[in-house]
Amino acid sequence: NHTTVVEFVLLGLANSRHMEITFFLFLVIAYVLILLGNISVISITLMNNFLQTPMYYFLRNFALLEITFTSTFLPSTLYSLLTERKTISLPGCFLQMLFFYCLGTCTLFHMAVMSLDRYVAICHPLHYTAIMNSRFCLQLILSCWALSFLLMFPPTIMTVQLPFCGPNVMNHFYCDASLLLQLSCTDTGFIEELMFIILIIILPGTLTVTAVSYGCIIVTVLHIPSSAGRRRAFSTCSAHLIVVTVFYSTCIYRYIRPAQRGGQDSDKILSLFFSVLTQTLNPYIYSLRNRQVKQAL
Repeated sequence: NHTTVVEFVLLGLANSRHMEITFFLFLVIAYVLILLGNISVISITLMNNFLQTPMYYFLRNFALLEITFTSTFLPSTLYSLLTERKTISLPGCFLQMLFFYCLGTCTLFHMAVMSLDRYVAICHPLHYTAIMNSRFCLQLILSCWALSFLLMFPPTIMTVQLPFCGPNVMNHFYCDASLLLQLSCTDTGFIEELMFIILIIILPGTLTVTAVSYGCIIVTVLHIPSSAGRRRAFSTCSAHLIVVTVFYSTCIYRYIRPAQRGGQDSDKILSLFFSVLTQTLNPYIYSLRNRQVKQAL
């Protein structure tokens, strides 16, 4: 009832028209690659009978998740860069924030699940089929989605209910929760602490699962007698680890670094890394480099 702001102004990625066009071209190419790569993964794994294994089941769901995640903010960002329209309505901003954080959290859980799947497949191959049965795989996927919304929904709804009296300018290209809290004309200390605790649980927690899984995989790979087999396995693992490292390092530095007021230009660059760059690479790193996927394609 105390909100007087009817829309927010997103300053975007650049201050000059030349840089806006440059960012527009970069993001258009990235978005097309994300869509083409992930749609290809979904289509190939659905149509090919030899790719109906748990690994490709997870990859197919991961591809769908990436399409929905990037579609929460990239189309509106591209539109603002092309038309120079910088405003977003309150409901649009709140919906974008809700889906961005819920789907982003689901991405973290999904990456941990995929690393766990690879750990079981490589380190316990004889038990793989029994452990990763269809029912358990479905339970893992549903758990990722359910946990993401259960963890991120309460602080997001609490943020939505805050009064906003002005100013209404955010130095970002999507509605960021930390910046929204700064714009509220009431005390937001409790919500900030709650979000920090949730992120502390999610980011280091999923990173630990992923790191331990890949660590066990690397130890197992070292015992492979064939040097060619070791090189092939290390090539796959190293590519996965590079993407995971970039994704987690930028996320952690952006959201759980020591207390600091947001809205800096460096925050936007960090956000580009984990929300666009890694999403562009994921379908090609995780799926389209795979020998079986290449044959199916």
